[in-house]
Amino acid sequence: MTNLFTRIKNTVLADLNEALDKKERKDPIAMLNQYLRECELETEKVRKLLERQHQLKDRFNAEYLQALEMAEKRSSQAEIAQKAGETELASFASQEQNQYAERASRLKEALANAAKQQDELEHKYEDMKHKLKDMHIRRLELMGRENVSRAHQRMDQVIENDAYSDKAYSKFSEIESYLDKIENQVNSSYYRNTIDGRIAELEKELKKQKTPSIS
Repeated sequence: MTNLFTRIKNTVLADLNEALDKKERKDPIAMLNQYLRECELETEKVRKLLERQHQLKDRFNAEYLQALEMAEKRSSQAEIAQKAGETELASFASQEQNQYAERASRLKEALANAAKQQDELEHKYEDMKHKLKDMHIRRLELMGRENVSRAHQRMDQVIENDAYSDKAYSKFSEIESYLDKIENQVNSSYYRNTIDGRIAELEKELKKQKTPSIS
């Protein structure tokens, strides 16, 4: 049964990875945006962990200083009690002093580890921020190349596509024919409006030419 579940899980993961690969090939910028969002979320999580680690280190430091202070205080009290002949009180103060000293030793080691871990987290956090910035720059580069590619594609369609050129030429011819039609209409209207007067003048000239002149 376990092997069956494992095979099913592997099959589902394989299908998912294949789908993601296809999506990445189809739209790499969309996939990069998704990666960026995921990285930003992870970077924010690390930032919160780093902030928490800093608070823990401060707690360790406060506890260490308090234990150190109490160890010194009990040591001084043990000496005073010993000098006063209070052996039982001096013994109790010495035991307390030893406990605080041991606690201070453990806290000192824990503080050193916390500081070391904080340094490691800070370095990793800085690396994550640099990688995130590089991914943002990478996205801008891809967007720039995609924009140039689309611009070239549009220009190639205008320059090389015969269908587009024929369509543009056909549209130009259509406009030219329309202008010629308007010009003919204007000329026809002009002649219609002036023909009567013009014919009348011609008739007068013809009559003058036929009428003999009186000497």
